[in-house]
Parts: sequence; structure tokens; C-alpha cells
Amino acid sequence: MKDGLQITFLGTGTSQGIPVIGSKHPVCLSNDPKDKRLRSSVLLSWKDYNFVIDCGPDFRQQMLANDVEKLDGILFTHEHSDHTAGLDDIRPYFFRQGDIPIYAHKRVVESLRKRFDYIFADDDRYPGAPAIKVNEFKTNDSLKIGDKKVAVIEALHNRLKVHGFRLNSFTYLTDVKNMKDKELEKIKNSKILVINALRIEPHHSHLSLKEALDFVESVSPETAYFTHISHMLGFHEAVEKNLPDNVHLAYDNLKINI
Repeated sequence: MKDGLQITFLGTGTSQGIPVIGSKHPVCLSNDPKDKRLRSSVLLSWKDYNFVIDCGPDFRQQMLANDVEKLDGILFTHEHSDHTAGLDDIRPYFFRQGDIPIYAHKRVVESLRKRFDYIFADDDRYPGAPAIKVNEFKTNDSLKIGDKKVAVIEALHNRLKVHGFRLNSFTYLTDVKNMKDKELEKIKNSKILVINALRIEPHHSHLSLKEALDFVESVSPETAYFTHISHMLGFHEAVEKNLPDNVHLAYDNLKINI
């Protein structure tokens, strides 16, 4: 999509993905493609730019499935493995393009530096290792990615601070449990809101379905999509039928144009 913003849901599952390894849960045994979910990530595309939010263990598979030949940068919400473990797979982009920009909070950068020390090495780089260009941000920063500005939004994932992003009228949040009022203000008047909805039952660090619906009502986007979904939420088709008209379950490879 040349002129507008296209959002591609690369993955919409929780940390284990769906199906869960070895699980006999009915959702894990479903034949509906919408019940098969890779780890959560989105691709933001406009003009000739491609940015992804989060880079989990399914990153390679997601890039191949969506034929993403060029990557302009990665925005990280937080450091948990289901959002960062695919960082090494930027190598093909690095070989073609050079250092790949990443955007992350200082705490997340330090975590990545420990886990992927060979990527961050300044001297005597191991042959074949990718390299990155680090862009640290703070909660109240406004980022510049491509030719667009991005607002940084802070939330709590249990006690861990995580960050979401607003690009034009699109807002992406995941792994949210609580949020301060001043951060909620950054989300209001979004045309598209993406927010996590893990399962029916309450969870200590994620919004439940009811909590996610209440969250949507509090910020009143035109349309909301739920992501970071576990098999415990239920079958995609059944859950979708019972949602309000302006709320939907996202699914892998869904594309939205703004």
C-alpha cells in the first residue's frame, strides 16, 4: 500500500503460540487456520518502508510468509523472549542493507546486549554476525521512523514496564495489564487500536477478555483488534461472534489498511 499505512498481523498468539506443543486442548487441535497463532508481532508498511513491532522466535517464518524483502527497523515493546528471541534472524537483511535500526527502552537494550552479545560487539565482530543501530527511547519520547513520528506509550505488564506505539491513528499495545490515565490519553481518538486479550479467566499480567473489552470502551477507538491470544480464549469463530461490532479478534496474516 503506497500512500496509506498497512498493518499486517505477523502473529497473534501468546508466548507458547497455538497449538501449544503436546496439547490436546480442542483449540490446539482445531483445523481452522485462524486458530493457529504464531507469537505476537505486526508489520507496518507505507511507501517503501517496512517496520516491525517485536521480533519473536517465529520472526523468520513470519518474514517468509509475508515476502518481506526489506526491513527498515524493529520497535520493541519489552524484553520477554516471545518478543525478542528472533533477533538473530535479521542476518539476511543485514547482509543486504547493513546495520538494522532497533528502537527500545534502555532496560530492553541492556537485556538484548546480554543475550545477543555477539550482535552488540563493537570490536572483533564474529564473521557472519549481524549488526544493529541502537535507538533508545523514554516513555515520553516521540520517535522518528521513516518519515513518520511515533508516540511511545507506557503500560504495566504485572510490575514490568512495557511500551506501546501510536503511529498516526493506529495504536499498538500488547502484554498490558494496567495503564496510567495520562498514558490512556495518548490512545484516545485512535481509528485502530490493537490490545492484548489473553483468555476468559483473569491473569496476573495480561488483560482478560472482559478487561480488554472494558479497556476498549474506555478509550473509544473506531475499531479494536485483540491479539496475544491463548488457546484458553476459545475458538476464533465462536469468540468473534460474541464481540461488539467494532471489536474483532486479529488473526495471523490479517492485513488492515488505514
